[in-house]
Amino acid sequence: MKLTALTGNSQRLDGGAMFGNAPRALWSRYLTPDDAHRVPLACRCLLAETGDGRRILLETGTGAFFSPELRERFGVVEPAHVLLDALAAHGLTDADIDVVVISHLHFDHAGGLLAAWDGGPARLLFPNAKVVVSREAWARANAPHPRDRASFIPELNALLASSGRLVLTDGETPDCLPDNWRFHVSHGHTPGMLLAELPSAAGPLVFASDLIPGVPWVHVPITMGYDRYPEQLIDEKQALLDDLRAREGSLFFTHDPAVATGRLCRDSKGRYGVEPATL
Repeated sequence: MKLTALTGNSQRLDGGAMFGNAPRALWSRYLTPDDAHRVPLACRCLLAETGDGRRILLETGTGAFFSPELRERFGVVEPAHVLLDALAAHGLTDADIDVVVISHLHFDHAGGLLAAWDGGPARLLFPNAKVVVSREAWARANAPHPRDRASFIPELNALLASSGRLVLTDGETPDCLPDNWRFHVSHGHTPGMLLAELPSAAGPLVFASDLIPGVPWVHVPITMGYDRYPEQLIDEKQALLDDLRAREGSLFFTHDPAVATGRLCRDSKGRYGVEPATL
């Protein structure tokens, strides 16, 4: 199986929101804020090309579906759909993707399923792909809490529902994915978040999504202000890290601006970190 990290649209979001109850004196060591206190974030995706010819995309990033004023409000940097350009650089288009796995339906993970904004109705891309989402995440997207309503895209929900290509799972591996893939299901950030685990030559690789958005969040106490239940998220993170470390695994980071993947390690004080790794 060939694994390739693909760049999607980047964002700049408030550092305090991204680091929850960590003080600025701490989080500003991790990521340097701009004059508006925003930190740089990637929306990185993972392309898996399997031995039987399937092309599977883990997430689609923010994409470019926002109107110009909303793009500015939500800190999306590029006006073009960067993921489509990244696919093109590998000789692919969205029509070449067989399956898209979405960890949860917040716009910065699923917005890339939509075509770039052109002033008209929203249009669904990836016409030949089944879209895998957890049943709980789908329910949350269609009946969000006021706290996270702005994170979802109602137009996307309607398009997916009518596409005939939506695949819902309770955590089991659906038939459209390799049978040696598995999911960890997390609820601390949002209900039913799917963390795909893929086998690789270097050991298990987990697409960490918003449980561990990047290298700074590997440190167990660090959470986001966007998390639904931070204490539950910390417990889930601890369990995943303990399990993955015992199996000599690695993490794939969607939001880290510099690091795509890292192998888990622990320092002399027992704190988790990552060592450089390649796919």
